[in-house]
Amino acid sequence: MRDAILDAAEQRFADRGFEGTSMRDIAADAGLKNQASLYHYFLNKQQLYEAVLRRGVDTLAPLWQGAGDAIGASGGDVQRLGTVAAHLDGVLDYLAEHPHLARLIERAGLEDDRYVRGAVSRLLRPLYAAGVRVLEDAGGPWQPSELPHLAAGLYHLIFGYFANASLLQAVMGEDPHSPDMLARQRRFLTTAIARLLGAEERPPSAPRIIS
Repeated sequence: MRDAILDAAEQRFADRGFEGTSMRDIAADAGLKNQASLYHYFLNKQQLYEAVLRRGVDTLAPLWQGAGDAIGASGGDVQRLGTVAAHLDGVLDYLAEHPHLARLIERAGLEDDRYVRGAVSRLLRPLYAAGVRVLEDAGGPWQPSELPHLAAGLYHLIFGYFANASLLQAVMGEDPHSPDMLARQRRFLTTAIARLLGAEERPPSAPRIIS
């Protein structure tokens, strides 16, 4: 039941924001008989909001760290980025299973609520700092002063796809969550990250036709 509550809260907070979401709505979406039942699991809306964020961060952090370890070991050699792709698949799998999380994080930046800003900073800043350290260890072509911008760009490449899925569908005319689109996004991200880290990925040469 706790996961059902978190799933319902994740979608409600992503759709309507912290202030626009009521505990009554979340209880109804989760299939609880009444709002009082919700308080057996969470003391208040603030605790529930933080639990939603923490679930996502706690799941994604080890996947991101695994990708970072692989990047550091690869030394920029694209031929050895298969491990990175495997960990990246884990990140994408989780975001595909929880499509509202990316939009919730994006929306959090627009919230005026003081608690929300504090919770987002407390939970996401360590993940961001770890990402910057990963990029430092990767030894790519970027200057230290550029790494925060690179980290932000990678965040938008990975999370922005899911946060803006509705917009992408309207513009591209395809469902970003379809298996085919997700497969293409995986291939694109692997190539994009390799190039951003200075690895030159070239497609296999086309066979020569001898006349």
